[in-house]
Amino acid sequence: MEGRDRVVLKENERIDDLERNGYRIIQDTERFCFGMDAVLLSGFARVRDGDRVLDLGTGTGIIPILLEAKTGAAHLTGLEIQEDSADMARRSVRLNGLEDKIDIVTGDIKEAGSLFDAASFDVVTSNPPYMTQSHGLTNPNDAKAVARHEILCTLEDVVAQAARLLKPGGNFFLVHRPFRLAEIMVALHEYKLEPKRMRLVYPYADREPNMVLIEANRGGRPRMTVEKPLIVFREQGVYMPEITELYGY
Repeated sequence: MEGRDRVVLKENERIDDLERNGYRIIQDTERFCFGMDAVLLSGFARVRDGDRVLDLGTGTGIIPILLEAKTGAAHLTGLEIQEDSADMARRSVRLNGLEDKIDIVTGDIKEAGSLFDAASFDVVTSNPPYMTQSHGLTNPNDAKAVARHEILCTLEDVVAQAARLLKPGGNFFLVHRPFRLAEIMVALHEYKLEPKRMRLVYPYADREPNMVLIEANRGGRPRMTVEKPLIVFREQGVYMPEITELYGY
């Protein structure tokens, strides 16, 4: 299928409206579609005008595309190991006419330090696999499994490469699961990424948090701000106003 934008859709693919700048994204319903965590990370990340941004494990390119819509970044790069996902990301970039602003690179996060110059990015973002290999893994070759489980990279791999690629004083933005918070803090400390800001995300006000957003600074001084909780739903099916604003509704 070929639409008016000269972008070919493959089997099981669809085009979704991102509600930002008229941007759209191609997704494969049989593989892995972006979730709220990517949207929340794009809202949590602080990107200054003129910044160069790298997204580690970009999937179908949702975070670079949203950050291009929301910020004044000079250039954004997405790194993705799965070629099918990287191909979808490139076609989404083309669909939105963003070829001059966003590059999609096929490659391994563990080798990011050899793909890009050291200390060459102002901001690094990542929405990495949350689960360890042993946690409920069924098919390790499945695209969804690769996106959700640490099959091809670990938390430490992501943190280590972020530290290597950030400029001194640059910022790393991560979304992850609270049950791994202690491990996250240890890894950030080990690679001299100082946690500066944290926000817990709760599905409902009376539930436990199911996501954590973290900002860390390369070489920063110790002092972290814990922001007020982010509540997703007022009641079933009804977003809180802050979530509605993040989605651009």
